[in-house]
Amino acid sequence: MSRPEHGTLERPAIRHTSLWHQSVTIFRRNLIHIKRMPEMLLDVTIQPVMFVLLFAFVFGGAISVGAPAGYREWLLGGIMGQTIAFAAFIVAVGLTADIDKGIVDRFRSLPINPAAILVGRSMSSITHSFIGIVVMSLTGLVVGWRIRGSVLEALAAYGLLLLWGFAMIWVGILVGSAMRSVEAVNGVMFTTIFPLTFLSNAFAPSERMGTVLRAIAEWNPISALVQAVRELWGNTGPASPDAHLPMHHPVLFTILWTVGITAVVAPLALRTFRNRTMQ
Repeated sequence: MSRPEHGTLERPAIRHTSLWHQSVTIFRRNLIHIKRMPEMLLDVTIQPVMFVLLFAFVFGGAISVGAPAGYREWLLGGIMGQTIAFAAFIVAVGLTADIDKGIVDRFRSLPINPAAILVGRSMSSITHSFIGIVVMSLTGLVVGWRIRGSVLEALAAYGLLLLWGFAMIWVGILVGSAMRSVEAVNGVMFTTIFPLTFLSNAFAPSERMGTVLRAIAEWNPISALVQAVRELWGNTGPASPDAHLPMHHPVLFTILWTVGITAVVAPLALRTFRNRTMQ
């Protein structure tokens, strides 16, 4: 048996790992990235707090919502709905940056399941968004927001937020795989997510909108999510009798919207990511 020549390097043994282990490793890598660049948390720490304080104290006195606890409690559901919708933004920017910098190509050169890249990115995105939800919950307690429903209802509301975040992750993967730069992602996401969140019942009641605008707002998936968490937290009563169908069954429609968006967008996102990274 010949011995390796002096100065040569032996190839290390390949240790086969599961998809879960690979995904957790990439998840930890993304968290370490956030730890070394804490400014990446500004969008889920400073920005939500600014929104809560701005709407609660500047616009709150001018907006009447008819809720027993007032605008501040009513507002929190809308702010949380907007923040979790931006989970798509987070994963799209992160994925595009990894592809653009060649990180994904480096991963592909390793004995790793390509799905682990997306699973790890999704896990870090959900964690990122959940930090924002925790920060907003604490800020809401300071400005007067309270959970007036049962513990199970409160947990169900947080579960709906995370479920919606899961659907938004697939939207982010699709956009992040299709766009060629972070600047392009910023442009696409701001021109879609921002109008989508403001053209809803997140910050103002839809009852006072015009007929056409109200129909658009109340069939907006974000409106169903926001109405659902408000009702589960006891921050508002049932929708008015003349409201559209999603407002009368917000929990059901939130689940239906989540399943529908995931079923349509996930295959497109996987195909787009595969085509982008296999070139």
